[in-house]
This record gives sequence, structure tokens and C-alpha cells, in this order.
Amino acid sequence: MKINNAGVVPYVGMVIVQFAQVGLMIAGKIAMTNGMTTFTFAFYSNVFASIILLPLSFLFYRSTRPPLFITFLCGFFLLGFIGFLVQILGYAGIKYASASLSTSMLNLIPGFTFILAVIFRMEKLNGKSSTTLAKSIGTIVSIIGALIVTLYQGPSIFGISQHSYNPFQTLTSSSDWLIGASLLAIDSVVASIFIIAQALVVKKCPTELILMFFYSCFIAILSAAVSLVVEKDYGAWSLKPKMRLFPVIYSALFGNVFQVSIIMWCIRRKGPLFASVFHPLGVIFAILMGTIILGETFYLGSLLGSIVVVVGFYAVMWGKAKEAKMIEEEDGVKRSESNGKKVPLLQNKIEDGV
Repeated sequence: MKINNAGVVPYVGMVIVQFAQVGLMIAGKIAMTNGMTTFTFAFYSNVFASIILLPLSFLFYRSTRPPLFITFLCGFFLLGFIGFLVQILGYAGIKYASASLSTSMLNLIPGFTFILAVIFRMEKLNGKSSTTLAKSIGTIVSIIGALIVTLYQGPSIFGISQHSYNPFQTLTSSSDWLIGASLLAIDSVVASIFIIAQALVVKKCPTELILMFFYSCFIAILSAAVSLVVEKDYGAWSLKPKMRLFPVIYSALFGNVFQVSIIMWCIRRKGPLFASVFHPLGVIFAILMGTIILGETFYLGSLLGSIVVVVGFYAVMWGKAKEAKMIEEEDGVKRSESNGKKVPLLQNKIEDGV
């Protein structure tokens, strides 16, 4: 798979995004276990993100700020509303289930996104094309790998300590696990819709930071409105102790400002499937973080599932790279044909003039 230096940046960005996503899952779980509700956590995270994004928007887009037509504002609100659902469903799922299950369930997103991208004609589906087969099979294989990590444990391979604190592991009843898994599955569907919506809006407004500012503002407004209605305990609004404040700051910086902005930037350049297919890497990062940093035992199922995820991921990346190369070659042929047609016409005019 040949990628030029400029083309490497989106790949590196999306890998870092997945690493930040694992940290976001841990931050959300810590905030929930320390008494914050899903709505107050979403409110504070997006308020802080808006405060950060406002000066950045003026700094980077001084001369290229788009006019705020009503259609743009409607698009921003649509993204904010869908993003609000994604965040609330995700945080609620983390509350009922473990953070590791949350990370694993995100791997349903590539499959749903691929289906939606085909429906909206953002991805070409040709059963005879090797690129289509690679992307389709790779997506399915990645999801299977994530399911292996989630459902099959197997014998332990190594581990530092089985008694150290690990926010990935929580004691949940079977009913809570079922509720959490259901919420996270719905969240994956909505997240796929969100990725497609981002692709449509970013085409019209290619200024990611401005888009992110309005996105965060609308989520903060929606979270505050819903929280004021359903939240009766005003203590849930407090940012004390620090175990509430730190997750909120992390979520604002890495969840909103960095993560979503990078995803939007990559979607504008590479398409929605490219951004979604990196989610299986989050499972591998979760395993590594749990084993090396948190002292979690490393199991055979985690190893096998990670290998399958990598195989599927590489298959999709190969398909995307080959597809990009084919498009580039087709454009080159069209340019050559266009130039070939223009030269004889020019020669005829010269001859007629002579």
C-alpha cells in the first residue's frame, strides 16, 4: 500500500483519535461513578469546548469565515442534535456497562457507516471490483475481530497484577450489561448517521473549527435544557471533587476540540468510511492500556481478536489506497484525452489562418 507523505497525515490523525477515544471512555466512566449524570457531563464538556473553540475559530479563519446563512445554521443544529444523541447514548451505555465493552461496541460503526455511505452514494459498490470486495470483507473481518475480543476470553497469557484498579472492569449485573449493550448498539447506529451527516455538512462548510464551535454550543444548550427538566439533584451540577473536573476537561479537549475536529477534517479529505474504519484499533489500544498501564491480565482471546482486527483494517486500507490510485489514473487519462483533443483543433485553426 503506497501512500505519499501528505497522505500519511489523515492516517496518523485517525490513529491518535482512537487512542484519545479510549481515554474518553475511561474519563466518562470515572465521571459517572463519581456522581455526574450523562446530561451534566455532556453540558460541561461542550461548554468548555466552546470556550476553547471560539478564539481558535477567529484565529484560523479571519479572512475565510463563511457567511452564516440560515441553511448553515440548520446544518450546524442538525449535527449538534445528532451529536447530542451520540454523546448521551454513549455516556449512558458507559454508565451501565464497562468501558471496555463500550470501546468494543464502537466497532459496529464501520459496518453501519459503509451501508449508509453506499445508500448515499458516497462509496461505490461493485461486486466485481477488488476494491469493493476488500473494503466489504475488511469491514466485516474487523467487526468479527472486535466481537472475538468482547465475547471470547480464553486462557491468560500474561499480566502484571489482577488486583490493581482498572476502570475498564466494573461489577455489573446481567440486566445492566444488557441495557448498556443495547444503548451502545443504538449509539453505534446514531454515530454512523452522524458521520454521514458530517460528510454532507463539511462539503458545504469546510471550516472545521467554526463547525465544531456551533456543534459544541448546540449540544451544551440541549444538554442544559434536558438536564434542567429531568435532573432534580442540583448536586449533580457540582464539579467537585476533582474526579469530576478532570474527566470534563479531558472530554472537552480531546473528545470535542481534538477528536471530532480531526474526524471532520479526515471525512472532508477521505470520506466517511475512512474515518469509521479506524474504530477497531480502539480495541487494541484498550487492551494495551489495560495490560501495560493498568496491570490487566492479557488473554488469548484479546490476542486473536487483535490479529483479526489488524487483518481487516489493513484490507480496508488496501482497498481505499487502490481505489484512490485508480481514480488518479482515470483522471490522468481524462486529462490526456482532453489535451489530445485540443491540440488538433489548435493546429486546424493555424492551418486555416495560413
